[in-house]
Order: sequence, then structure tokens, then C-alpha cells
Amino acid sequence: EVQLVESGGGLVQPGGSLRLSCVASGFTFSSYTMNWVRQAPGKGLEWVSGIGDGGGWRIYADSVKGRFTITRDNAKSTLYLEMTSLKPGDTAVYYCVKNSATTGWGLGDWGQGTQVTVSS
Repeated sequence: EVQLVESGGGLVQPGGSLRLSCVASGFTFSSYTMNWVRQAPGKGLEWVSGIGDGGGWRIYADSVKGRFTITRDNAKSTLYLEMTSLKPGDTAVYYCVKNSATTGWGLGDWGQGTQVTVSS
């Protein structure tokens, strides 16, 4: 059974930083592209960032480019999202999402999410 468990969310002031983690189990983590997706209150889902199975490529939504960094540790089956210069508009539930297959791109299994609130 695929399990994705996010942690690291919380309340932070504008301009602050947070590091999200996602511990994966139930599949060969190192074989899959991984993603972060968020959902702000009252809004739809927004894809945030993705990283290749070996970490060799990373892509970001324009809204977070230059502020967020996605990384992974395949030995620990863990995905990270380092968030800096946080803005109130970054307030959302952040989800760790496994690619649906080992090739191509598509969203598959989701974690339960972790809440990030940026407010003074």
C-alpha cells in the first residue's frame, strides 16, 4: 500500500521559511518522479514543483520559482520542499504526490496534506 506522510507545515510570518517533508513507503521511491501540489482556501489545486526520480531535474511553477526548492533523498524515501520568502498567497494545504507511473508525467497517489499558513 502506497503511503505518503507530509509534515513540517505551520504558521509563519511573511518573509519566513518552512521546510516540508514527505516520507514515502509501499513503493520503490527512487523509481518515481515526485511532486508537490497545493490548494489554497476556496481555490482549486495548483501544481507547485516536480523532481525527477534521480533528482536530476526539477521544475517549478512560476509563482514559486526562485523561492522554493524541491529535493529528495532516495536512501530515506523522503521528498522535501524548502520554502523561503513566504507570502500570504502561499497559504494552502500542501500535498506530496507520487507520479502515476515510472515514465511520463501524471499525478497518482496523494498524501493527506500539511497546512501552511503565512500571516502576521
